[in-house]
Amino acid sequence: MATQTQQDQRVRLDKWLWAARLFKTRSLAKDAIEGGKVHYNNQRCKPGKMVEAGAELRLRQGWQERIVVVDGISDRRRGAPEAQKLYHETADSVRKREDLAWQRKTMQAAQLPPARRPSKKDRRDIKRFQEQNSC
Repeated sequence: MATQTQQDQRVRLDKWLWAARLFKTRSLAKDAIEGGKVHYNNQRCKPGKMVEAGAELRLRQGWQERIVVVDGISDRRRGAPEAQKLYHETADSVRKREDLAWQRKTMQAAQLPPARRPSKKDRRDIKRFQEQNSC
């Protein structure tokens, strides 16, 4: 039994990210790690890095940056409720993500789309304006 618990504690970083459902596939997790989008205890690492409980991971996925702390170790991908028990996100990270999401939403709301498509006359005027300013 002692060998089984030791094996459970030794999991590659890319496999743990996949098992924790932070990435959809192991290859996506591996690409993110190699691309510098995943930092293990504030350092770049390799996909083969062994994960330890209590480690801090900084993940950048698209617009979002998350800071999660490893609570449990697993090499098997299970349901989302079980996967969420493997880590917790820091309160500062949650607040920062919510603030950035709010900023993006307000910026998007400020850019109202035009009321209608330009007519043929409008397109001619736009083209004439562009030609005058390009010279």
